[in-house]
Amino acid sequence: MKKKFLTRFIVIILIGLAFSLGWLKGSHNHEQERIVVSQTDNPEHSHEPAPGEEKVQYTCGMHPWIIVDEPGICPICQMDLTPLKKDTASAQPSGERKIKYWVAPMDPTYIRDEPGKSPMGMDLVPVYEDETVTGALISIDPVTQQNMGIRTAQVERRDLSRIIRTSGLIDYEEPRQYTVNTKIDGWIEKLYINETGVQVKKGQPLLEIYSPELVAAQEEYLLALRNHRQLGDSPYPEIKEGAERLLSASEKRLKLWDISSQQLSRLQQSGKVRRTLTLYAPYAGIVTSKQATEGSFTKSGSSLLTIADLSKIWVFADIYESELPLVSEGQKAEIILPFVGDKRISGTVSTIYPYVDPRTRTVKARIDLDNRDLELRPDMYVNVRLHSEPLTDVLSVPAEAVINSGEKQTLFVRTMNGRFEPRLVKTGLLSDDGYLEIKQGVSASDVVVTSAQFLLDSESQLQEAIQKMLEPVAAAEPSASPEENQENLDDLF
Repeated sequence: MKKKFLTRFIVIILIGLAFSLGWLKGSHNHEQERIVVSQTDNPEHSHEPAPGEEKVQYTCGMHPWIIVDEPGICPICQMDLTPLKKDTASAQPSGERKIKYWVAPMDPTYIRDEPGKSPMGMDLVPVYEDETVTGALISIDPVTQQNMGIRTAQVERRDLSRIIRTSGLIDYEEPRQYTVNTKIDGWIEKLYINETGVQVKKGQPLLEIYSPELVAAQEEYLLALRNHRQLGDSPYPEIKEGAERLLSASEKRLKLWDISSQQLSRLQQSGKVRRTLTLYAPYAGIVTSKQATEGSFTKSGSSLLTIADLSKIWVFADIYESELPLVSEGQKAEIILPFVGDKRISGTVSTIYPYVDPRTRTVKARIDLDNRDLELRPDMYVNVRLHSEPLTDVLSVPAEAVINSGEKQTLFVRTMNGRFEPRLVKTGLLSDDGYLEIKQGVSASDVVVTSAQFLLDSESQLQEAIQKMLEPVAAAEPSASPEENQENLDDLF
């Protein structure tokens, strides 16, 4: 009996607890509904816009995706909602609108001061001074601008030029290098030029060579010469012509072995065979290499001496691939000699070679110079300055105004209402005085930021990120009723 009573008592207590929990939950839901109703249905909190007045929306400073049409508290953090600020600069002013510039519809960097056609053949569209992109413009009060150190500069038209500074290597002029060799085998019996660096004149004797073949050829020539003299008056034309052909063949053979006409004349007059053959300098110059030694045997075709004419030399300047568009044949060059007190010599680029040096990854530009006083010596290093063709009357800004991210270039333009607008640009030549050519993106009337633009860039990216986060929520349900908004908020929890 006592067990049954105890069991019933426990069941009654559990039922009472269940009803109590249900009542507490219901009262809590009722309180939330009362708060929502007070925000939406209470006439005191109703903010219907007056005729002509713009409708104001409210958001939470900690949760910007919460956007409602009436003031109240945030359902997440219970903070008071604040009015959502509108970009007053985007409002169209009354009266006539002024065109700021014209832009290509498919390329926002193609900006012009007057209407026309884009590179793709499309009509340029006008951009008005009161038109802005929400979230792109940056508004900073004057005091903060001063604290940030923001400075500006006017976009100007000016002449730009650049000097390419590089190094050069002096080398021989290739057409003025000569090799002395022999066309017969033999022994070198005497060297008249027995060291390198000696300057020789054209026709100066270089060496004497003994060759048994040459001795035999001279004897054959003398024999043919005597035969021609004896048979020259023969009544038989065949015999006379045979003697002439034999003499001509013997003479031609000696000439092909570099026997000069003077040596042949002496041989005809003396009638004596010379034991050695003398080789003479074919050109004037400096002996740059010597392989011949007295008493050595040399084969036909072997190089004996090398002679180079240094009255003209070449300078090879290294041009990097990025600088190639600034270099052309016929361009003025200045050669600076650091070993002669920075002496300067003027020259002209004669050749730009059509290949890249695989070791230095540069292209060789050749400069021809006169060197009659032999002041320039091969394998010397010199400094080279190449003056590029100047660009006249081009839009330019200080180089520090452009932010280069590697893939795109951005600068900030100050608008008429004191705000700052990021703008993509296409750049060109960087001059030596620190100005950068702007091919597309600005007009001559723009004022650009030249310092602290990295702070502006950070602020611009932050505003753009917030705008991208706000726009989908605001545009998804622009005409939702307060009840539907409350249902959507309840779905979040």
